[in-house]
Order: sequence, then C-alpha cells, then structure tokens
Amino acid sequence: MMQMEKQPKLTAKDQWKVFKRLMRYTIPHKVSITIALVLLVLTITGSIVGPLIIQSFIDDYLTPLQFPKNEVLTLALVYIGLQLFIVVVSYFQLLRFQDISLKIIQQMRIDVFSKVQGLGMRYFDKTPAGSIVSRVTNDTESIKEMFTSVVVTFLQAIFVLVGVFIALFSLDVKLTFASMLLLPLFLAIIIVYRRYSADFYQDIRERLSQLNAKIAESLSGMGMVQAFRQEQRLSKEFDDINEGHYRAGMRNIKFDSILLGPFIDLLYALAIVFVLGYFGFMSLDSAVEVGVIYAFTTLIGRLFQPVQQVMQRMSIFQQALVSASRVFKLMDDPDMEPEQQETKHKEIQEGTIEFRDVTFSYDGKNDVLKNISFKANAGETVALVGHTGSGKSSIINLLMRFYEYNKGEILIDGVSLKDLPKEELRKKIGLVLQDPFLFYGDIESNIRLHNEDMSSEEVRAAAEFVQANEFIEKLPDKYSQKVTERGSTFSSGQRQLVAFARTIATNPKILVLDEATANIDTETEVAIQASLEKMRKGRTTIAIAHRLSTIQDAELILVLHQGEIVERGTHQQLLAQKGLYFMMYQLQNGIMDDAI
Repeated sequence: MMQMEKQPKLTAKDQWKVFKRLMRYTIPHKVSITIALVLLVLTITGSIVGPLIIQSFIDDYLTPLQFPKNEVLTLALVYIGLQLFIVVVSYFQLLRFQDISLKIIQQMRIDVFSKVQGLGMRYFDKTPAGSIVSRVTNDTESIKEMFTSVVVTFLQAIFVLVGVFIALFSLDVKLTFASMLLLPLFLAIIIVYRRYSADFYQDIRERLSQLNAKIAESLSGMGMVQAFRQEQRLSKEFDDINEGHYRAGMRNIKFDSILLGPFIDLLYALAIVFVLGYFGFMSLDSAVEVGVIYAFTTLIGRLFQPVQQVMQRMSIFQQALVSASRVFKLMDDPDMEPEQQETKHKEIQEGTIEFRDVTFSYDGKNDVLKNISFKANAGETVALVGHTGSGKSSIINLLMRFYEYNKGEILIDGVSLKDLPKEELRKKIGLVLQDPFLFYGDIESNIRLHNEDMSSEEVRAAAEFVQANEFIEKLPDKYSQKVTERGSTFSSGQRQLVAFARTIATNPKILVLDEATANIDTETEVAIQASLEKMRKGRTTIAIAHRLSTIQDAELILVLHQGEIVERGTHQQLLAQKGLYFMMYQLQNGIMDDAI
C-alpha cells in the first residue's frame, strides 16, 4: 500500500506566513486591485443607501399618506437608478477581481511548473508523479478559489460592516452599540473554525494527492496491470484510499454544518428578535417610525449577509491555505538539479572524459559507486558492462549531471564537470536511452525538439544517417506523421531510431548510449550498428551494453560489480583473463565448458 504523504501540522503562525506569501502575488496588480476596490466601495455604498431611501419613503410619505407627485417620482427614479448603478458597477467589479485572480494563479502555476523542471532526479525518485500533478493542478485550483471568492468576500464584508454600522448609528446610537456585541461572537466562531478546520483540510488534500498518485501509477503501468491480473488488487487499494478520502470529507462537512450554517442563522434570528423587542419597548413610551424599524432590520440583514458569506467561504480559505502550504513546500524543496559554476568561455572541444576516484550514493548512506577511475580519450569508445545494480547507469547519471557527486572528480577536456556551463553540457553530450521517450506531436518535431535553427533538410539528413528514413517514408504522412503520447503507436525499434536521429541531429561531441540497441530486432540492429560506427567517428562514446557482441570493438571495456571496476581492458584482453567478463561472454553465447 502506498504510504500517505505527510506534512507537519499547520499552526496559526504557519498559516499567517502562507497567507502573507500568497499576498505577495498581488503586488504586480496594485493598480487593478485599487480600481476593483473603488468599484467595490461604490457597490456597497449603493446597497446601504437603498434601505435608507425606502425608510425615507415609508416615514415621510407612506405613513402620513402624503404623496407629492414630483417628490415621490424623484425618489423612485433615484432608487431605480441606484439599483441599475449597483448592477453595472458590480459587473465590472467582479470582472476585475476575477481577472486579477486568474492572472495570479497563472503566474503561480508558471512558478510551480518552472520549479518542477529544475528539480533534481532525487526528488522524482522519492515523490510519486501523481502527487506532483496534484500540487500543480488541484492545489493551485484551490488557491484560485480563494482569490476569486474568499478575498473578495472578506473585503466586501469589511466595507459592509463599516458602512452598515455608520448607517445604523445614523438611525439609533444606543441600539447600534448593543448590536456591536455581535462582533466578538463572529470573531470567536472564526477563531474556533480556523483552529480545527486546518487539520481536516490538510488530511483531505493529502488523501486527494494519494488518489492522484494511485491513478497515475495504474495508468502508466496498465499493460503490466492487465498482464499480471492486478486489477482486483489495485481496485481494492484504490477503494481503501477513496474510502479514507470520503471519511475525511465527511468529518469536515459535519464540522462545517455546525459552525457555518445553523449557528449563524441562530445569531441572526436572535438579533432580529432583540431589535424588534427593543423597538417594541420604545413604542410604549413614544412613537417609533415604521421606516426606521424597516431600515434597521434590513441593515441588520445586510450585516449578517457578508458575515455568513465569509463563514461559508472559510472552508475555501482553509483549503487554500493548506493547498498553498503544499505548493510552497514543493517550490522550496532543496533537491534541485546540480548547480554549475559555469565559468565563461569554457567549451567541450575534444570530448575527453576522465573519472578520478568518484564515489557516489543516492541516499547518502549506501555507496553505489566506489572509487571509480577511468579515462576515455577523444574519439574512443568506453563500454560499461556488468550485472544489474552494478553501477553502470549511475556512471551515466553523474556524467549527465542528473545527480551531484561529493567525492572524486569528473573531467571533460581537463575541466571539472561542475565548471562547465549547463547549456554546453546538454549541447555537446547526446543521450540515447534504452526506453526512448517521444513527445506528443509529429516525427519531425520529435527529431528537431522545437529547435527553430534546425532546418527540415537537417532533420531528414539525421534520419537518413541512422537509417530511420526508410520506415518514416513509408508512413502515410511521412515526417508529419502524428506521434501520440510516448509514441505508443510505433514499435520499440522505430522509437529508438527516432531517438537516434534526434541525438545525431545535434551533432554532439560525446555520445552516451544506455543499452541503445536492446529493444531493436536483429535485422534493425545490424543497420543500427552500421550507423553507430559512423556516429562514433570523431566522438567519445560511453556505452552501457548487455549484449557483449555490440561492444567488442570498444577501446576500453569496464566490468563493474557492486559499484566497483573489477576488470578493464579490450574484448580480447578480458577474454584472456577468464574472469567475470569471460563468464558473461560464455553464458551469452551458450558456451559452457569445463573451465567455468
């Protein structure tokens, strides 16, 4: 069972830090926010003035039954005009706030995605892909809801509270002071809700992340799932996670139902009873204007409306803070790809590679490479062979700067790998993996990789060089043939040929081949080997090989075992040693003599 992603509990101090960090995204939009706030104030002012106009009509005209035509008509037109004004201003105010919110989330998603692109391989080794997707999509969407509704509602509530109390003071000072006793109750509800709801929402977001991780894992490995009849097991695991998500959601709903609905309604009912009772007692001594009662009760309703909206959106606010904390945790993760010193004007000219006593560990505890030392002169081929887990791929990972090494040194043309510009490394080192990755698009875009400086003729020349042109020309749309996700509609050999063409198109000085012919049939492999011969001329090549027949002409073969180089030499020299390489060669060729 997948372990649920855990985060420390969000304290009040942590929530405040997260909120302040979120607010920094509003700084570039100061002008738009100011305009939106002005529109908001105008809307609220209009909504507060409306009941006062009705109060004036009731007390000045309706109660005494006096209806001067011009004055009443003017009052009616003012009221109608005010309502039309509120509608128009509200539209532009909401539109402005929505635009600001979407731009903020747009920038946040760019920041998160950029961060993900710069994370080191260590992070992806320990974090499920579905969890990362959840943070970039679901969590940022939750934050968007905060900006589009919660912040606007909070601001609206503040302005409404100020405006309503000003209007109430103009009607009855004593009753208004009494009504202000409601504010501590509102504040107490908010504090209690914020204190306990954060834990509920954090649990929900973590379980949702786990759901996404399980779905991503199942989809990416669907072939293996069906082949090994794992559907029932995965369905059971998914049901367990889904049930946990349901229980977490129900706990939160029950909590919300107590504080965010009935409790506020109860306070509102008590407030109305108190107001009517107050005016009732006042009427025993002196007459009370009906319009004042109407205006006061209406304004009390206007007072509760934004407070109730704030309370209802507190759940969104808490979800957003939890989601933001998860997003910021990703953005602050220190597992970045290795940094380069990037001394200017240092270029890879010859392609000579040297490892000097390199020791490396993925987890900082267990060394997977131990004192690795070898040299590949310019234009030479160095092959890495050994059983699974011997450290072959780790050497390539370090050479490609996917991971940082702490002991020893790796040099290219006598310059430390850490001192070469990253762009230079990626430009001059061509990598072909055992399982090539094709992007969604077409054949040409997968060879070109959106390099606008590469012409279509150069793309075709690269394909012809590795003999990929033969199968491409047979496709219905040739180089414009659509490539689906991961190139699933092409055979393994065809995908590998495209990967070869992609690599050779950049004209690298160093070739890194990670069992590049493993997924290619024998007939295709013969053609590929001929292409490799041309590719390797003038280029330094580091090749991982399980088929020893493909690296017999290498200038140096390194035999690795448990992270150490146990044998080195040419093919013939290693056979003469009759050691581990000799045994591997005999086994692959089906030759078992008495000497083994």
